[in-house]
Amino acid sequence: MTNPTEAEAGLARRNESIASFEQQITLLSRLQHALHSNPALVPLIVLVLSIVVFGALLGGKFFSSFALTLILQQVAIVGIVGAAQSLVILTAGIDLSVGAIMVLSSVVMGQFTFRLGMPPAVAIAFGLVLGTFIGFVNGWLIARVKLPPFIVTLGVWQIALASNFLYSGNETIRAQEIETQAPLLQFFGQSFSVAGAVFTYGVIAFIAIVLVLAYVLRHTAWGRHVYAVGDDAEAAKLAGVNTRAVLISVYMLSGLICAFAGWVLIGRIGSVSPTSGQTANIESITAVVIGGISLFGGRGSIMGMLFGALIVGVFSLGLRLLGADAQWTYLLIGVLIIAAVAVDQWIRKVSA
Repeated sequence: MTNPTEAEAGLARRNESIASFEQQITLLSRLQHALHSNPALVPLIVLVLSIVVFGALLGGKFFSSFALTLILQQVAIVGIVGAAQSLVILTAGIDLSVGAIMVLSSVVMGQFTFRLGMPPAVAIAFGLVLGTFIGFVNGWLIARVKLPPFIVTLGVWQIALASNFLYSGNETIRAQEIETQAPLLQFFGQSFSVAGAVFTYGVIAFIAIVLVLAYVLRHTAWGRHVYAVGDDAEAAKLAGVNTRAVLISVYMLSGLICAFAGWVLIGRIGSVSPTSGQTANIESITAVVIGGISLFGGRGSIMGMLFGALIVGVFSLGLRLLGADAQWTYLLIGVLIIAAVAVDQWIRKVSA
């Protein structure tokens, strides 16, 4: 017969083990809840660690004001296009045409100025309208015709890219011509100095766009509707959200931002080139994914995309200063992409 004291001791040990198990689950769930509630936390940690590592390896060579502001200048274009891509991916879509819209809009701005003799301000306005219109076409085909975003934007990417080369005749408008005849086109390439750090107006525009979109997505009804559509479009529709209007507006805004990026691109490279920015679509998706925005929609932060773009810039510059082969950058970024998606799946699995 079992001694009552021994039975009570065994029961106590069992209760302690159960309590210990519950405590472990609680700690894990707290971590996952924190990451789910603050999706920009992971890329921020990775960004800080990468800065610390490269700073330790390179010292003042990396921590100089020139190097740090150079990172911002290098990621400004990708960051602006990434902001447009973020809006689309938050609705559980994807836009493969962002780079082509950017380049075609820049070509239209340049060609309308030099071929048609329009004032630069008017040519820029036409470029912005064109980008918005292409975004409208994307959104209409996706929201009204119910075509898959991947297929629609892949087709529009091909059309915009071909139109870009056909209209420009594959000719580049040189920086010297723009500087003397239409300096407004190069406005975002102009720079100013603050305490030894050199910033371009393109960098300021990039940061401003991110901050404005972060506020809009977090504090406006439209922003909440964007998240709702990405999380569950049918549920959002039943709750009274005009899902079609939200999708069309998202793609139109994405097109407008990409066209604006085309203007910034002219300032960045100085010229109007139909061959520039061809990889912007892939680079923007990279910044978004590393930034913790879920490819399944409905979760993420535009600030995370900012951190994701900066991570790419830090790795690129850091490895270049170390004298490493450029292929190491692609290798490490590829690892980060896979890791970011794995973390997103882990968080979603627990939150479900």
